[in-house]
Amino acid sequence: MSYEHQRQAMIIDQLRSRGIKDERVLDAMGRVPRHLFVQQDLQDRAYEDSALPIGEGQTISQPYMVALMTELLELKGDERVLEIGTGSGYQSAVLSLLASEVYSVERIGPLAVKARNVLKGLGYNNVQVIVADGTIGLPEHAPYDGIIVTAGAPGTPSQYMDQLRINGRLVIPVGSRHSQVLYQMIKTHAGTEKNVSTACVFVPLLGKEGWTDPETY
Repeated sequence: MSYEHQRQAMIIDQLRSRGIKDERVLDAMGRVPRHLFVQQDLQDRAYEDSALPIGEGQTISQPYMVALMTELLELKGDERVLEIGTGSGYQSAVLSLLASEVYSVERIGPLAVKARNVLKGLGYNNVQVIVADGTIGLPEHAPYDGIIVTAGAPGTPSQYMDQLRINGRLVIPVGSRHSQVLYQMIKTHAGTEKNVSTACVFVPLLGKEGWTDPETY
């Protein structure tokens, strides 16, 4: 089966069948060549319903989780989005087709360089990858219409809500080292509206406002 057929099967079997309804999200994920964001020896597994290692102790999230988190941002096309945890760059590529500007922060230099090169090579030119501590957000380009965090946090850093526009959405997994809950948080004039999505497991969000020591969380 060709990668194109695998990708379309992913849309039908993993996304639509599990309740992903946003047609823009489904279209974007049907267009992004996920296999080019994983290691060459794992490309034949790129469209499986599972996370895969990408080196440096990090992973590319399973397609369903990428779709779910993206859907929770409720993007219309003209937004500025901040992604915390570039990883392979796959989520960045999906976001690039759905928003006007994407800023993605990665704390691991080699992953950032690789993701930047893949994104540039594929023509996703509205994504900027920055090496920094993502737990403090990226204030220099705030405010954002959406913030997506692709690592598990022990709590919600206040900087994220501070850097959101009113009616902006934060999508973040929060919990312990081994288990989190995915939340959609909407910034309103009255405060924060917090919606529970699903249980999940992500690699830890490391940094000043996250897990400070990977050996002690």
